[in-house]
Parts: sequence; C-alpha cells; structure tokens
Amino acid sequence: MNLLLDLALVAWLIVLAIHVARTGDDRNAIIAFIAFGLLLGLAWTRLGAIDVALTEAAIGGGITGLLLLRAEAHLRRGRQAGSARRRSNAATTIVAALASAAVALGLGVAVLAFPSPAPTLAPPALTAIDATGLGNPVTAVLLAYRALDTLLEKVVVLLALLGVWALTPDHLWGGAPALKEANPPQPLLYLARTLPPFGVLIAVYMVWVGADAPGGTFQAGSILAAMWLLVMLAGLSPAPETRSRLLRLLLVGGPALFFAIGFLGFAVAGGFLAYPEPLAKALIVGIEAALTIAIALALGLLVAGPSSRAPAP
Repeated sequence: MNLLLDLALVAWLIVLAIHVARTGDDRNAIIAFIAFGLLLGLAWTRLGAIDVALTEAAIGGGITGLLLLRAEAHLRRGRQAGSARRRSNAATTIVAALASAAVALGLGVAVLAFPSPAPTLAPPALTAIDATGLGNPVTAVLLAYRALDTLLEKVVVLLALLGVWALTPDHLWGGAPALKEANPPQPLLYLARTLPPFGVLIAVYMVWVGADAPGGTFQAGSILAAMWLLVMLAGLSPAPETRSRLLRLLLVGGPALFFAIGFLGFAVAGGFLAYPEPLAKALIVGIEAALTIAIALALGLLVAGPSSRAPAP
C-alpha cells in the first residue's frame, strides 16, 4: 500500500511538472506550481524530513505562489494596456529543456556519488543538545550551533526589503503598495475570510512546538505572510504605509533582539550568541517569536512590492 502511494505521488509530481512547463496559460501554470509545491511537501514527509516538508509547503505552496500570481497580474495589466505578448520559439524551448535535463542529470549524479553511509555529525550534535534545552535538533542547529548564519540570513531578508522599497519613486515614498485585485473573485474573498484564523493558529502552534518538534520560525512566518497577503489581495485590509513607525519597529525587532541576546552572551556565557544553560531554551523561544513576526512582515512586504500609490494626506 505504501509503495502504491509513493508511486502515485511520484507520478503526480511528474505530471504537474510537465504541465507547468508546457501550459501556455500563465495563471494555470502558477496554480499547478502551487499544487506541485504542496505535493512535494508530502513527498518530503514520506522521506521523513518533516521540517523540510513544512518549509516546502509554506514557501513553495504559499509565498512563492502568491509572488508569482502577483507578477502575473502585473504582466496581465501591461498586456491589456497594449503591450505585445512575447511568445517563445521552438529553439528557446529546446534550449530550456536541454538545460533543465542537464541540471537534473548533474543532481542525480551528485546524489548517487554520495558515500554510503553518508558522513554525519548527528551523533555529536545530539550529544550536546541537552545544553540547549531543546528537543528538536533542527532548531538546535539553526539557533545554537550555527546561530550566526541564521542571524545573518534574517538580516539579508531585511536588506532585500530595503532594496525593494528603494525602487519606490520619490513622490510615492511613504505610501503603500497597491496590492488589491481590481475585481477579486468570490472564491478569493471566501478564502480570505475563512483561512486566516486557521493559518494564524497553525503559525502559533509551529512556533510553540518548534523547540521540541518539527516547526519553527521560518515556517510560521511564511504561513502568517501568506494569510496576510491573502487578506490584502482580497481587499479586506489595505497594505500598510512604508513610513509607519510601528511597521519598522516590528521589522527590525526580531533581528535586534537576536543581536541583543547575542551580545549579552559575552557577559553571561563567555561569547557572542552563547546562551547560559538555565535560560537557553527560554531565550531561543523568545528569539523565535520575535523573528516570526519580522519574517512574516518582511515576506509579505516583499511580495507587495514598492509603494505604488501616493501617501494619504
């Protein structure tokens, strides 16, 4: 039975991948891509990589899909305004197919070349995990063993948002992105009214259990961002103005708390981002909660784009 399920899952993934590559309708391709991301999350679950599955579902099935839908709507408005639709010729299609096949072949060779059993640092990592107070080794790796990398990743997300805001024309700076669909369809309105409470509940649960079970900051932040974007796209809530002080404080609050606790480590634990054992778990959970809000806001605003309407008087 499990073998049949796995074969059906692989078959659906292949069919969806071919459909995304071959369909000529942009929105149709994006919807199929979102479905592909959700099924890929299920495939990671079957492989026992729950944290990767949650991330794939949140990013591949959520944020990336909304970003592509936003881009497609922008391009559609441009075509309606009179710009010609560019069509790919046969040569371009063949080159893209060959390039994709070469990448797939290279990845396959790389995976098959791995030594068996693969070298791993899992045993020493699990031996030291008690000092962090955490039960989830993935969280321990991200916020204890390689906390500096995680901190810099969050700073990069914030810098990316600043880059997007920098694209705003001077006379529109301080305004808000025009994210609302011109005529939101009824299914979108229905989803925007019913899904967010469940999404927020799931995100809170992911942060709460992330210290000891699969879940955590980025997955929870991605889900919150997807719910927020859904509400804004349906026109039920306006996009925030980029000059809002509260918005800016929440955006920098997560990384700022991470830095503060990191420097506190010099005084109480002998090094940057070193946690005192009795307080390690509490500090890590606090960092995760603050980062979840910052990530949700940053991802949502990255999709929303630069300000495109004048600030309110």
